[in-house]
Amino acid sequence: MLSARAFSRIDFEPVTILYGGNGSGKTTALNVIAEKLGLNRTSLYNRSDFFEEYIKMCSCSREKGLNGEIITSDDVFDYMLSVRGVNMGVDARREELFEEYINLKREKSEVRSLEDFERLKKIVSARRNTQSEYVRQHLVQNVRERSNGESAFAYFTQKIKNDALYLLDEPENSLSVQLQKQLATFLQDSARFYGCQLVIATHSPFILAMRGAKIYDLDADPVDVKPWTELKNVREWYEFFKENSDKFKD
Repeated sequence: MLSARAFSRIDFEPVTILYGGNGSGKTTALNVIAEKLGLNRTSLYNRSDFFEEYIKMCSCSREKGLNGEIITSDDVFDYMLSVRGVNMGVDARREELFEEYINLKREKSEVRSLEDFERLKKIVSARRNTQSEYVRQHLVQNVRERSNGESAFAYFTQKIKNDALYLLDEPENSLSVQLQKQLATFLQDSARFYGCQLVIATHSPFILAMRGAKIYDLDADPVDVKPWTELKNVREWYEFFKENSDKFKD
């Protein structure tokens, strides 16, 4: 049993979703699957005292040669921190280049060695370009400042490759509504056209609504497969907007 609600078997589709509230066992189920299949993982995770027993009690079948990985919120968070660190470094380098530009504009050019020649090239560059052009030319290339949400979305698009199995634990974290919709489209296309198989734990109505997704409702007793429109979380959103529908009229 993967929960106290008779969740004893999962039959996987190209997109399988585990839905449920906090404590329903979504993340535990993903971790059990990942460990049982020997999937790659980046971040450490909390194991209960009974986790090894769960592993021993579970059985599974897996297509030979299928690569796989589990991606958690911690993985995405660590990536966002690394991007932020790079951007902080870029900011510092930008300030250095501003000061360098000003000093070079004042400096007299005189070549006496190879080092002087390299310095002369910088002086010429400073005199030929505006400050902003000089900074752009000498700043670290291919680094783009992103919001946390943009960085999180980029992480998934860079990480997910063709013909692989991915377990995703609440991938909607840090994403705006617009980016959740874009991620849902990306994941749907990855499964439909590029040979990926996805097992996702999520609350996002946009991900739950992915075409062809098989959804296990871990809040049901016993656990059952349901359409996304019957899930409690989605119904709560529906009722909220229905009650406030008059406020959206022109």
